[in-house]
Amino acid sequence: MNTSEIIVRHVEATDAAALHQMHTHADVYHSTLQIPHPSMEMWHERVMRKPNRRQLVACIDERVVGHLVLDVMENPRRSHVATFGISVASEFQNRGVGSALLREMVNLCDNWLRVERIELTVFVDNPSGIGLYRKFRFEVEGTGKNFALRNGEYVDAYFMARMK
Repeated sequence: MNTSEIIVRHVEATDAAALHQMHTHADVYHSTLQIPHPSMEMWHERVMRKPNRRQLVACIDERVVGHLVLDVMENPRRSHVATFGISVASEFQNRGVGSALLREMVNLCDNWLRVERIELTVFVDNPSGIGLYRKFRFEVEGTGKNFALRNGEYVDAYFMARMK
């Protein structure tokens, strides 16, 4: 699949059902801080517009197959910093969807939002995610030991960042 088939756009309220469905799959929530069995109500609330938050979806043939949430820090001393989370539908992983979302997010940060530093956390056992972030010049800055609980065990995470 080439990336010209992937359309990235702003999230719409009508995307809540597709995002809910995407995040019910273990291959998706396993690599995020989401928990199993998300409610539709939660997803309706998540797609609501919030200050300093931008949400993108990636679509193939009008189907939502990826999601990225970008939060620009509100604190005036950190207003040059953004954090993000990303997820890709299990059957579309490793097919360019994550790259399309990151490409558009980096464009927004670098050229439109005055963001100088983009931060993220990623589980240390997620080589695909780590490789994707390195492709976009993110560097590991540290490791959080026992960062999050997953399947009854604590998992370490890397703190990564990209400077403009």
